[in-house]
Amino acid sequence: MVIREAQSAIDLVLFDFGGVLAEEGFAKGLRAIAARNGLDEEAFYSTVHALIYKTGYIVGKATESAFWQAVRESTGIREEDAVLRADILSRFILRPWMIAIVRKLTEAGIGAAILSDQTNWLDELNARDHFFHYFEAVFNSYYLGKTKHELSHFSDVLACLNCEPNRLLFVDDTRKHCETAQTLGLKAICFAGRDSFLKEISAVCPVLQGEVFI
Repeated sequence: MVIREAQSAIDLVLFDFGGVLAEEGFAKGLRAIAARNGLDEEAFYSTVHALIYKTGYIVGKATESAFWQAVRESTGIREEDAVLRADILSRFILRPWMIAIVRKLTEAGIGAAILSDQTNWLDELNARDHFFHYFEAVFNSYYLGKTKHELSHFSDVLACLNCEPNRLLFVDDTRKHCETAQTLGLKAICFAGRDSFLKEISAVCPVLQGEVFI
């Protein structure tokens, strides 16, 4: 059992993965694929982002192969699954300073967990970078069958964590997800960059004040 720091207003911080704990490999990878194939980057990203939901791959209801085939049929690209996957996964780069924050929080008795709209790629990234052990729990849409677009997804996570909403801090780089979490009473920070994030999380978690994270 984790012993929480009595002076902290937060029991646990729930982190998004891509765009928060790591660079946003999905968006960056798709834009690289589009550029290589002479396609409009933003249009390609929008199409593929929609398809990962439409096919059901994001919630474990379709295979990666079916997802990439849908991408090929919709965009005209012809590259193989392995090439496309490498473009995505190679750009999910862990931010060491974020992991340092997670470690500082847990040392102070404040828990940390991951809440990610990811596929089985998150498992592959953990096999490569070994980061799951820093977290009490990993909530992945691929296995849970729900995404952060659904209010009930947050309710389910709260029930699993057995944590009061107002004592949980959610960090995500999508404002809509933060707003959804806040409707249930969670505190939320919309990640928009390192400097602003450090100020915001230090205000909520004073144990981080005065610390330097590299």
